[in-house]
Amino acid sequence: MAVLAASMNLTIAMRALRVNKLRSILTMLGIVIGVAAVIAMVAIGGGAQQRVQAQIASLGSNLLIVIPGSVIQTGARLGLGNAQTLTELDSKAILAELPEVTVAASMTRGSAQVVYGNANWSTSVYGVYNDFFDAREWGLSDGRLFDQGEITRFGKVCILGKTVANQLFGEDDPMNQMVRIRGIPFEVIGIAETKGQSSQGQDQDDVIFVPLTTGRNRLFGETRGRIARVGTILVKASDGADTNEVQEKMTILLRQRHRMQPGIENDFQIRNLTEILKTQEAASRVMSMLLAAVASVSLLVGGIGIMNIMLVSVTERTREIGLRLAVGARGKDILTQFLVEAMTLATLGGAIGVVLGIAISAIVAYFADWDISISFGAIVLAVGFSAAIGIFFGYYPAKKAAQMQPINALRYE
Repeated sequence: MAVLAASMNLTIAMRALRVNKLRSILTMLGIVIGVAAVIAMVAIGGGAQQRVQAQIASLGSNLLIVIPGSVIQTGARLGLGNAQTLTELDSKAILAELPEVTVAASMTRGSAQVVYGNANWSTSVYGVYNDFFDAREWGLSDGRLFDQGEITRFGKVCILGKTVANQLFGEDDPMNQMVRIRGIPFEVIGIAETKGQSSQGQDQDDVIFVPLTTGRNRLFGETRGRIARVGTILVKASDGADTNEVQEKMTILLRQRHRMQPGIENDFQIRNLTEILKTQEAASRVMSMLLAAVASVSLLVGGIGIMNIMLVSVTERTREIGLRLAVGARGKDILTQFLVEAMTLATLGGAIGVVLGIAISAIVAYFADWDISISFGAIVLAVGFSAAIGIFFGYYPAKKAAQMQPINALRYE
């Protein structure tokens, strides 16, 4: 019986809405725009969060970077990284004395013009050991890492990033080919997996890796007396470790190793990339919520439009309401009828808005080259919220219709 009554109410509601098609469409427009805006904003914001999470994953989990501090030269204070304060012994001490650390990878870097045949490319050159790839969780798509003989004998071998491989070789296979780095021939022994852009928008695949010893002694021009100097130490903390606590312990250890007195500024700096990117992710999440909240305002505007039209509809149909009451309809029946009409308007508008929101998200993803994440939960919430708005804003007009006196309604002109 209840199902039959609900079906009849829905049929009456659809018939009433079809009588004034244009007015019904214009009434739904506010809900359509509101739901579409919410879906699109949540999808775009979700895409931003996924992009930040991908950047976190591309850096490697629980990663801290130690770089040299600044140095004063002829009265001018140069930027971070210009001092020569870090050594391979520092990285070995960090790994040996801090149980929370699983990898402490020394590295140095420079830039060079790389030539293969008629092709050439300017790129970054990293001098690393194999533990660098563990710290960055960076695998190889082809080839192998450096062997111990190549490290100790300053072997002229290299591993190419995807961008460099594409620029120099195109569709050809780079493996076992010879490239010239600063005029020195190097054999390609491996191709690194694609990492994509960093959080600063830099192409992480635009790089060549050589053994750290080779980089220092053959490419970067450092003297043998400073062979232990490194430009950066990548530190990977174990899963579950508090990276802030690891950072504090590392600071104490390095200050002791560098014999720094209390009150003296550190001659190094530690950057906690995991915390930085988590902050970016949190900011992205807050921005997504803010965008969705702003878009939700249009849903309220659409609800007010429904209330306005339903009040007009009640006024126009006063004699109909009086006739129904006179032949035995109860006030509850009239209330239900107008509530169903309002909810039908809002739900249909919500469904159309979902389709429009998904379409807008797809267009943004296509033309702006932006990742999107369409949330099923957001779709259900938006449609449910639009139906709730129909009930909320349709209740007053429905109650007004239900409280009419039949005699007064029938006399209405």
